[in-house]
Amino acid sequence: MKILVVEDDRTVGQYVQRGLEENRYNVDLVADGSQGLERASHSTYDVIVLDLRLPGVSGVEVLRTLRDRGVDTPVLVLTAQDAVESKVQALRTGADDYVTKPFAFEELLARVEALGRRPKEIAPPVLQVADLVVDTGKHEVRRGDSYIELTPKEYAVLEFLARNSGRVMSRTLITEYAWDYHFDPGTNIVDVVINRLRKKVEHGFGKKLIHTIRGVGYVLKAD
Repeated sequence: MKILVVEDDRTVGQYVQRGLEENRYNVDLVADGSQGLERASHSTYDVIVLDLRLPGVSGVEVLRTLRDRGVDTPVLVLTAQDAVESKVQALRTGADDYVTKPFAFEELLARVEALGRRPKEIAPPVLQVADLVVDTGKHEVRRGDSYIELTPKEYAVLEFLARNSGRVMSRTLITEYAWDYHFDPGTNIVDVVINRLRKKVEHGFGKKLIHTIRGVGYVLKAD
C-alpha cells in the first residue's frame, strides 16, 4: 500500500513513517496542510494519516476539501485532540477512523491495515465529453484524433471540469482545486487559463465545449 502521512511534528511523523516502512509500506511524509492537500489531490494513495493541528491549512480543512473534490481515499485522523466534539467533527467531515495521541503503534498499524483492506471503487481513468478525452492515468488530452499539449495548470482545470461535466463550477472551486490556497482571489487567473484552454481544445474543432455562466463560473458540456 501507498500511504500519505501529514504530520507537522517531525518526531511523530518520522516515527510513523519508519514504523510503516518497516512493515513494507510505501510512505510519503509532509509537514503541513497545503502540501498534504496537494499530494492527496494529485497522487493516488491507499490510506492518508492526517493530523488536525497543521500549520497553514488545518487538518479539518484538508479533509473537507478532499471530500468536496471527490477524493475518497480512506483517512485516519491522528491527533492530540481527544474531545468528543473534535472526533464528531472529523468523522462527519469525512474521516474514516480516529486515533488520539499518545498512541500505541501496533494499534495505528492495525487500523491502517483495516482501512487498506476496504473494497475500493475503481475511478474511471478516462473522462470523455463529446470527442474530448481526458486520460487521468496518463495525464493526456486529445480531441478526436489530435493530442493536445497542456501546461500542468491547464490540465488541472480541464480535468476538474471534466470530472464535473454538466455542472457549473465556480471560479473559487476551480482555484481551490488547481492552485489549492496559493492564489490571490482578486486575480483573473482562472479566466486566463480558461481562455488558453479554449484556444487549445476548441479552436479548429468546431463544437464549443467550455461554456461561461455569467456571474457564476464555467461548465464543460457537449451542448
